[in-house]
Amino acid sequence: MQKVKYIVTGVVLTLSVALSAQTNMIDGVVWIVGDNAIMRSEVEEYRLRLQYEGQRLQGDPYCVIPERMALQKLYLHQAKIDSLEAGASQVEAQVNMRMDHFMREIGSKEKVEEYFKKTVSEIKEEMRQMIHDQLTIQMVQQKLTGDIKLTPAEVRTFYQTLPDDSIPMIPAMVEVQIITLEPPIPVEDLEATKNRLREYAERVNNGSADFSMLARLYSDDPGTAAKGGELGFFGRGTMVPEFTNAAFALTEPGQVSRVFQTEFGFHIVQLLEKRGDRINCRHILLRPRVSAAIKEKTFQQLDSLTTLIRTGKLTFEEAATVNSSDKNTRMNGGVMTNENTGASKFEYQDLPQEVAKMAYNLKVGEISQPFAMMDASLGREVYAVIRLKAKTPNHKANLTDDYQQLKQYCESEKRSEILSEWIARKIKETYVYIAPDWRNCDFEHEGWIKK
Repeated sequence: MQKVKYIVTGVVLTLSVALSAQTNMIDGVVWIVGDNAIMRSEVEEYRLRLQYEGQRLQGDPYCVIPERMALQKLYLHQAKIDSLEAGASQVEAQVNMRMDHFMREIGSKEKVEEYFKKTVSEIKEEMRQMIHDQLTIQMVQQKLTGDIKLTPAEVRTFYQTLPDDSIPMIPAMVEVQIITLEPPIPVEDLEATKNRLREYAERVNNGSADFSMLARLYSDDPGTAAKGGELGFFGRGTMVPEFTNAAFALTEPGQVSRVFQTEFGFHIVQLLEKRGDRINCRHILLRPRVSAAIKEKTFQQLDSLTTLIRTGKLTFEEAATVNSSDKNTRMNGGVMTNENTGASKFEYQDLPQEVAKMAYNLKVGEISQPFAMMDASLGREVYAVIRLKAKTPNHKANLTDDYQQLKQYCESEKRSEILSEWIARKIKETYVYIAPDWRNCDFEHEGWIKK
């Protein structure tokens, strides 16, 4: 069956460095779709962008890319007919989010402009058109395919008609229960951490130290420490509320905040620049250290819990509900939930690395030894034990065990079928010209070259 991706991936959102190769290129029209021309330079720019991003194409890029661009033009033409267009506010929100990401990753407005060899306004304008087109195409596809809802009988019929070699493989899946303990940190250690940050702030304020140097030397945030603590420009909805409140309360460049706490630890922030509703700042993060004695005591507590569970004096569910510090699993008997699917089943690769290592060697019903792991939401080390609740080996999908996956697969196939049929009709109805040198291709869709 011919496959059509439901969300068109041809709209490339990551900007590339200026494409100097174009300056020596003899430009010209290579495709015409309806009233829209596709230029040789556009195809080359698209190719270089994909190459820059490390994306590989299946097939000749000078065949695949113009066909992708032609499909985009078909969808955008349909959008005009149906009066569909992405909202300006939605587009702008996406542009700002992506620009915030660039500035956080690269460092500053000036560094972003140097990296892309374009001004911020030029980068945003280019992104704005790309994002507008992508969102508009998604709206067209959604209207064409509608809200597909299949009954169990339809899923069963679909499954029964699948050739044996087309039945999807379901990877090994596990269900895991976890008990997590956050080691308690004495008040004096918390105060010592805050006092270190107060000392750093005082040294910056009296001119005896540079904030960026202190961040490089002492910050516990590895993602920003190497950049002198610089976060890049961000808006109010980007950071956790405590961080946002402290950072946006600063009014003058160079000003340093009071010490404040988030779920990740203790911080101080220095304002670098304020531009409209976005700011750029540096920060230093310190996390209180867990002493060896406290770590050992926490492991002993987990050992005691697992002994009670193994001897039948306590169920894992009861132990998790009463003792676990993990708010996401505590009231669910310790059962971990896959954030990507909302279900309790995980592929090993989707589990936290430390959990996956433990789960891989357990039999169903077995409980692991206590182990240390990083809690991504807290940004600190915690200690845990897990129980393997269930395990399904990799297998061909079947209706008994994999109904939801088959239902999603069936819905995806239906969408692809609808879009394939629409594309075939649209190609027939639309004037298409392909330059002779660009016709010798094995296109994904038939009918581009009129007979």
